[in-house]
Amino acid sequence: MLPRACLLLALLAGCADRLAHGPALAAAAGWPWRIIQAGGFSLASASRPGPPGAMLTVFLEGDGLAYVNRTQPAQDPTPTEPMALRLALTHQAPGPLAWLGRPCQYTLPQQGQGCSPALWTSRRYAPEVVASLGAALDAMKAATGASGLLLVGYSGGGALAALLAAGRTDVLGLITVAANLDLAGWVAQKDLAPLVGSQDPALAAAPRLGRLPQWHFTGTADRVTGAGAVQGFIRRLPPEAPAQLIDLPGFDHECCWLNDWNRLVRPALAALAQPQR
Repeated sequence: MLPRACLLLALLAGCADRLAHGPALAAAAGWPWRIIQAGGFSLASASRPGPPGAMLTVFLEGDGLAYVNRTQPAQDPTPTEPMALRLALTHQAPGPLAWLGRPCQYTLPQQGQGCSPALWTSRRYAPEVVASLGAALDAMKAATGASGLLLVGYSGGGALAALLAAGRTDVLGLITVAANLDLAGWVAQKDLAPLVGSQDPALAAAPRLGRLPQWHFTGTADRVTGAGAVQGFIRRLPPEAPAQLIDLPGFDHECCWLNDWNRLVRPALAALAQPQR
């Protein structure tokens, strides 16, 4: 067993690696990395410019490292592997692109005002989190002169994308990947602690998304979320909602979204490119 001092050093080194990983990925792609002050939180972001008046596609990061084990919250929620950022950097469609981190990811300790473990555990989808991300979307949209937004959320970022879409009029489409959209059903299925203070997209968002084109990707091998974490949300959508649940054989929570991403989203992007009637 490692002495306590050595264990602490190892944990600090691991945290430093996580904090550097996202900015390094963005820098390698030539995407500027910025910290946005929005709704009382500092949010990490990265972006690729595009022509004014085009649709801005924004990828929302997942929950990150919420717990170090089943009961112990992490001290820093920065993801070990930022899947939403990787998907954004893989995305080949034209137009402006952006990635948005969650409160307290990549900003602790220096820029972590307002941060506490509740924000990446029980309150990870709380109203103040949604409001912060919404303020960041407003700033990104204004900076790019975009005509509207396509929100793409990975895992818990998908839950927040749905909540954001339900409260805005400028969202043109919603794509989620391995998301937990039926929060109560997911918590019960996985025997998790109730997310007290969080909003449930199945209750707070689904009834308000009857007209929004949406695509929800899940994997048959996903043991973290899977189709069961989305089906309750789909059932609560209005009957006429243009929504698709695409359950992919062999895909799990991380594999194989990156390799197949552009093929998977091609039909969605083609549908959004059609003139609206």
